[in-house]
Amino acid sequence: MSISALLDKYGSLYLQAMLTTWRLTVISFAGAMAIGLIITVIRVCPIKPLRYLGDFYVQIFRNIPGAAMLILLVYALPYLKLNFPYETCVLIATIMIPSAFCSEHLMSGMNTIAPGQIEAARALGFSFFQMIRRIVIPQALRSAVLPLTNLLVATMLTTSLASQVPMRPRDLTGIVSYINTRDVGGVLAFAISAALYCLTALLLGQLGGWIDRKVRILR
Repeated sequence: MSISALLDKYGSLYLQAMLTTWRLTVISFAGAMAIGLIITVIRVCPIKPLRYLGDFYVQIFRNIPGAAMLILLVYALPYLKLNFPYETCVLIATIMIPSAFCSEHLMSGMNTIAPGQIEAARALGFSFFQMIRRIVIPQALRSAVLPLTNLLVATMLTTSLASQVPMRPRDLTGIVSYINTRDVGGVLAFAISAALYCLTALLLGQLGGWIDRKVRILR
């Protein structure tokens, strides 16, 4: 089957799959950023047990394969009477794993902050949370725009885990399996999905580069 024939027959499904991938990416990245920020604050807080807990979280979820976590959520948790919809399981996996990497990128961003700024904040009587909210996090985010852009692209690719469960609507990877079980799409079906992934990644890279140029801290 030619590309034109594939697009004529399944073009609307490809569009729906791309929108599904985008939706999963936005939700997953927003969740990863929120949890990553919280974990980062925990990792630098004055309470040592909380710092250990934050480091433990990062070490665990940074080293779990996405497929293994999805299998755990879909097939193991029901034995504990915990049943989640397939989409929820996919989102949990695509939030928890990137959140650990998000925390690492933010920690790297924090290392670019001059110690004198922290000392000045303490001299002015700032509390820990005031320093975090007004000085540390804003600068860490500005310094980590490009790494976080890479994380956003990686999160988009991780949403392909949705193809491993019977989720509806399908994502860009899942639609390939759907087509190849009904027609002889072959490699061309994969090529169309790959092109849409690449197009999205290029757009995200351009957006991240533009944001970085706008907020970059000149030293």
